[in-house]
Amino acid sequence: MARGSREVLTLQLGHFAGFVGAHWWNQQDAALCRPTDAKEQPGELCPDVLYRTGRTLHGQETYTPRLILMDLKGSLSSLKQEGGLYRDKQLDAAIAWQGKLTTHKEEIYPKNPYLQDLLSAEGVLNSDGIWRVKSIPNGKGPPPFTTTTTPKPVIPTEGSIRVWSDFLRVHLHPRSICMIQKYNHDGEAGRLEAFGQGESILKEHKYLEELEDRLHFYVEECDYLQGFQILCDLHSGFSGVGAKAAELLQDEYSGRGIITWGLLPGPYRLGAALPFHCGAILATALDTVTVPYRLCSSPVSMVHLADMLNFAGKKVVTAGATIPFPLVPSQSLPDTLMQLGEATPWTPLSACGDPSGTCCFAQSVVLRGLDRACHTSQLTPGTPLPSPLHACTTGEEVLAQYLQQQQPRVRSSSHLLLTPCKVVPPYPYLFSSSLSQQGLVLDGPPTGAAVESIPVLGALCSSSSLNRTLGDLAKDLAKLDLRRWASFMDAGVEQDDLEETLQELRSLAQCYQSGDSLMD
Repeated sequence: MARGSREVLTLQLGHFAGFVGAHWWNQQDAALCRPTDAKEQPGELCPDVLYRTGRTLHGQETYTPRLILMDLKGSLSSLKQEGGLYRDKQLDAAIAWQGKLTTHKEEIYPKNPYLQDLLSAEGVLNSDGIWRVKSIPNGKGPPPFTTTTTPKPVIPTEGSIRVWSDFLRVHLHPRSICMIQKYNHDGEAGRLEAFGQGESILKEHKYLEELEDRLHFYVEECDYLQGFQILCDLHSGFSGVGAKAAELLQDEYSGRGIITWGLLPGPYRLGAALPFHCGAILATALDTVTVPYRLCSSPVSMVHLADMLNFAGKKVVTAGATIPFPLVPSQSLPDTLMQLGEATPWTPLSACGDPSGTCCFAQSVVLRGLDRACHTSQLTPGTPLPSPLHACTTGEEVLAQYLQQQQPRVRSSSHLLLTPCKVVPPYPYLFSSSLSQQGLVLDGPPTGAAVESIPVLGALCSSSSLNRTLGDLAKDLAKLDLRRWASFMDAGVEQDDLEETLQELRSLAQCYQSGDSLMD
C-alpha cells in the first residue's frame, strides 16, 4: 500500500447502488488506463485511496477496489460471487466426502454481449483460465497488454443491460460480494421492501458475521484508514441495511469518517430515465464531489469535510452538478462564470426542489477538467476588465471569489483540478454532438468524434432547503397507516417506533432553519 494514501473503504448496498457503483468503478478504471500522451496533469488524484494491491495464486499482482457490496439473490447475472480474478481451475479444492453426492446446478446466465466483446478486445483471459490484468499505477503490476491495432469501442445497448454487472468492467476481489439469499431480486414474492426488513438482516448472526469478516479483512491491511463511504439505496429495505451498517461502523471504528450517499433512481436531466443512465450521472457527480478526500496533495479528510458541512446538529447535505461544465474553447473561466450571473451554477441532484431563495450554510465545490490556459482572463493588457473575476491571477482565486460573490458569509471550500471525468464506454451516450472529445462546446460544426472526457462542476451544500424537505417528509410519513403495509408489520415495526423516528426527523429539520425561513 502506498505510504500516506489515507485509504477509504466503500460499501455498496442495493441494486441501484450497484448501477451507480458500476459506473463509478468503470470511471476509476478509465482514469487508471490514461494514455501516456494525456494532456491532464498526472497525480492529482490518488487511486490508492479507493484501490488495494493484491496477488493471485499464480503470483500475478492485482489492483482491485477496496469494496464490500451487498445485493439480493438473482442480481449478479453472469458475474460469479467470488469474481473471476483469483479463480484457479487447477487448484480447486477436492471433495473429501466419498459417499453418494447429489448435484444441484443453478441456471447459467449468458454473459452480456458487451462484456464478451470487451474481454475479446482487451485480451485479459488466457486459455489456461488465468486473468492477465492491466498495469497498475506507479509501475506496479505486469506490463500493459498491447496490440497492433486499437479495438473499436464496444457500446452496450440499452436493451442488453438488465443488471449492473452487465456493464461492470472492473474485476472484484473475492471478499467484495456478499449476497443476501433470503430475499429475491426478481419476482413479486420474497422482496426486500421495508426499512425494518433491512435492519433485521444485520441482526442475523450469519450476515452480521459475514460483513464483519469482510470489514476486518480490508481494514486490517490499511496503513491509515480515513473512513468509509456508503452507497445505499433509499427506496427499498436496503435503507435499513445502510442504517444498521453505519451504526456498526460507528461502534467499531469510532473516529473514522462515515459519509453515506443515499441513492434514488429518478428522471435526471439529459433524458436519463433508465437506471443505466441516471446511475451514470450520479456516478459522475460522486466522482467529482469526493475529490477533496482523494487528492494526492493536501487532501481534506472525510472527517474534516463532514465537520465543515455539518455543524450545530446538521447531518444531511444536498448535491448538485453541472455535467458537463459549459466552457467554450475561446472563453476563459471568468467569462463563463460571469455569464451564469446570479443563478445557481449547478443542477440540483437532491429531491429538495428549486434551491433559489434558500440560505446556504456551508458548501464544498469542485471544478475539474479545464485546461490551465483558460483558468484566468485571456484579455490583452490594457483592456477594461468586465468583472472582478477577470483580475484574479489563478483559477483557484477565480473560483473562490465567484463563490464568495454568490454566497457571502458562507463557510466555503473549493478545489480546481486539471483532471477531467472520464466518460468512455460503457458510459452511455448522453451528450450533444456539439461537444468536443474533451467535452467542450464546439465553436464550429460537429466533428463526429465521441466525447471521452468532460469538465464537471460539483457541489455539496448544507442548505435551508432541507428544512422544508425534511419537514414535509415527516408530515407525509405521519399520514401512513402501518397496518396497510404487511412488510413493515412483519419486520416488527411498531407505531411507537415510527413516532420516535418522526420526532427525530422534525428535530433534524429544525436545524436547517434560516432566520427568515420557518416551518409551517
